[in-house]
Amino acid sequence: MTNFFIILMGFFIVTSNVFGFISYKKKKSLYSAAFTILLLAALFASIGGILALLIIRDAFAVFYGLQVGYYLLINSLIVLLIGIVVSVVKKYNIKN
Repeated sequence: MTNFFIILMGFFIVTSNVFGFISYKKKKSLYSAAFTILLLAALFASIGGILALLIIRDAFAVFYGLQVGYYLLINSLIVLLIGIVVSVVKKYNIKN
């Protein structure tokens, strides 16, 4: 059963990154990609928590959803920091 949830967590992370990449390609903004991943973190955390509650039938299964959300929030923060660094480098290159 734990392998199922680990695979599901990996699927959620890959899916959110793919949607973030599609958002980046459409809007050409890393900030919109980070915001998309942030929104998907809440969505996938709730889906993962509800799915774990239905399968495990224990109140502590909600923490699985919170764990998925945590990883996606960290992922969103990394994309946001990359966006900030890219913006600073672009402004620095324009001035010089």
